[in-house]
Amino acid sequence: MYGRLPILKMLAAIIAMTVVICAVMLSINWDGQAASTAAPKIDDLLNVMIIISSFVFSVVIVALFYALWKFKVKPGDESDGEPIHGNTRLEIAWTLIPTIIVLFGGGYSWKVLDEIEEPVKDAMTVDVFSQQYAWSFGYPGKDNVYSQGELHVPVYRQIQFKMHAQDVIHSFWVPEWRIKKDNVPGITTTAIVTPDRVGTYQLICTELCGFGHASMRATVVVEPPGQFQKWVAGLKEKVPQPLEQSVTQDTETNPPPLTAGGA
Repeated sequence: MYGRLPILKMLAAIIAMTVVICAVMLSINWDGQAASTAAPKIDDLLNVMIIISSFVFSVVIVALFYALWKFKVKPGDESDGEPIHGNTRLEIAWTLIPTIIVLFGGGYSWKVLDEIEEPVKDAMTVDVFSQQYAWSFGYPGKDNVYSQGELHVPVYRQIQFKMHAQDVIHSFWVPEWRIKKDNVPGITTTAIVTPDRVGTYQLICTELCGFGHASMRATVVVEPPGQFQKWVAGLKEKVPQPLEQSVTQDTETNPPPLTAGGA
């Protein structure tokens, strides 16, 4: 028999290791500058996940090193280990605890997502058209004017971006907004963002979409409402007919399945 585990010592080691890891990991600004109302909530979610992950990592490492030290084979010992038939209580614990952690993470994430995607009455809609390897934008509430490679939005106004992929899957991501959304052909996906910091940012495609994927970027300008209205008023080009057609043809859910005869 090996005797009882040094529970208090192991627990102290786990807590100490968790504190050290969290002190290092939480001191790093992983997401960079925040420029939307959703950013602080997403950053808090990340920090909570870091704390939980640090604790789980510490438990595994302390248990691993204890086992390596306590049960190491003595030199010259070639005998078999003791037969072990399992421990029901331990197996229940290591099944139940991860389940609780996963459910907590899922519930907390769901709550944050509901909060940051809560629509408001005066939200502005922007159509986002993605294709290899360029971004373009339509403003249906502004006579459907059109811009290529440059997105302007007013600060402190909720924007509902309606995504329309023209060829393959792309992904809409402005790091400072913390929101990322896939653009899927045949489906209208929606990203809801309320920018809260005036500035110039980059829209980046984060879904591998071909040889030019790395260069698929666009300029994002967040500006006061007056400047935004002036910029929109200067746009003369309308959304091209093929792109406008994708707005009406895309579905808000999954596209209908192909029939036996094809599309």
